[in-house]
Amino acid sequence: MATAQLSRSIKIHKASKETVFPSQITNEHASLIMVKKLFATSISCITYLRGLFPESSYGERHLDDLSLKILREDKKCPGSLHIIKWIQGCFDALEKRYLHMAVLTLYTNPKEPEKVTEIYQFKFKYTKEGATMDFNSSSTSFESGTNSEDVKKASVLLIRKLYILMQNLGPLPNDVILTMKLHYYNAVTPHDYQPPGFKEGVNSHFLLFEGEPVNLQVGLVSTGFHSMKVKVTTEATRVSDLENNLFQENSTTEIAHQGLDFDEEEEECSNHIQRMNFVCSQQSSQSSRKKRKVSEPVKVFIPDRK
Repeated sequence: MATAQLSRSIKIHKASKETVFPSQITNEHASLIMVKKLFATSISCITYLRGLFPESSYGERHLDDLSLKILREDKKCPGSLHIIKWIQGCFDALEKRYLHMAVLTLYTNPKEPEKVTEIYQFKFKYTKEGATMDFNSSSTSFESGTNSEDVKKASVLLIRKLYILMQNLGPLPNDVILTMKLHYYNAVTPHDYQPPGFKEGVNSHFLLFEGEPVNLQVGLVSTGFHSMKVKVTTEATRVSDLENNLFQENSTTEIAHQGLDFDEEEEECSNHIQRMNFVCSQQSSQSSRKKRKVSEPVKVFIPDRK
């Protein structure tokens, strides 16, 4: 399945009754459904276009003129059940308003999970303020309250950009391993809380890349009640053919040594993304800083890509 991603692409379809997102977002419940579906659609997009599961593990849904592949329970493919369980765990944390960030990480050495190949960050906020959608591009910017049509446009753009990015990333190694860490808002999350499928995790100090890492800002969608921001980090050489204007305008793509995407005012961890040969000394004040609560899967996932 290592080459499966090369033949997979986004399809253009006419409108269908099986749509992805709710047609109206008028309250917090509808917003929660929207964010859940956007998150699940994004994870499905990543796993499909990276060739992690067979076609039988996906159902088809439509978003405007896009025909999307959405993960579904496939008893013939236990791996798909594995990822769906992670998504459901995230849903539980979202419903409780605990989840701050879900980080899907791909690596190859089970003894060195900090040495990564790709990182997908999904950052969540909860608010009842007016919505703002900013995709860090001079050509696309939405600002509105809870206008459902604008939220839909922003979501379509996010999915389109994610598809384009997935199709331009270099092939994954055959021995790739997946894990997902969940970071929480400490102020509201019970100390002993763990969503289904997760256990207490280690808040690592470093994530390491073989080469120079680069951040790609995919987008941010806000409904007025929730927001989800998506960022991808990988080695710069693996995205050398990507059209810069989609992800790199206005300095939205940058060499990353600043770590995972925590707001400065919310920073409670000392994660860093580094090159392997880059040594970072931590100050004592950093080591004494309170760390953000983290969960990790009960078991990591190793796709059958031989």
